Amino acid sequence: MALTYTPEKPEFGQPCPDFSLPAVNGTENKKYTLKDFSNGNPLVVMFICNHCPYVKAIEDRLITLGHDLDKQEINVVAICSNNDTKYPDDSFENLQKRAQEKNYTFIYLHDESQEVAKTFGAVCTPDYFMFDGQLKLQYRGRLDDNWKEEDKVTKRELYDAAIDLKNHRALKPQTPSMGCSIKWKA
Repeated sequence: MALTYTPEKPEFGQPCPDFSLPAVNGTENKKYTLKDFSNGNPLVVMFICNHCPYVKAIEDRLITLGHDLDKQEINVVAICSNNDTKYPDDSFENLQKRAQEKNYTFIYLHDESQEVAKTFGAVCTPDYFMFDGQLKLQYRGRLDDNWKEEDKVTKRELYDAAIDLKNHRALKPQTPSMGCSIKWKA
């Protein structure tokens, strides 16, 4: 497990890359594109996976985040881009099983080619990107202030930033996210 941090100085204002990926949950065989999340509301894109201990530690918080942001009409989508040959827990079928078992509250997409992760510049799981209503990057920080122990979380940084963004308030300084490196194909 290679600990990786997201960039400390992201290129804010960059447009959200387009994508067309199959969902592992929701409507069977449906592909989602950026257009499906382009309704003038903020968009949170999370790069996650099944096998990473950092993601496992926060999985229930991600489900809560998806639920809470849905109530605020903020779009949330997760993407798994890991090499599923070397990491079979991250195969389409296993992503499907996990999403169903945990009843994910967000659309979960599979990036088998890894092209979407490369286009976004995703580096780890979890890696969060939040875009404003015009789909310009505004947040590339962490979920909260304690990935390891949920009962010690004092700040829901991503949630708070999403609410501030929706309400056109200035975002607070961001702390980079950290997790396992994305498992790239050779």
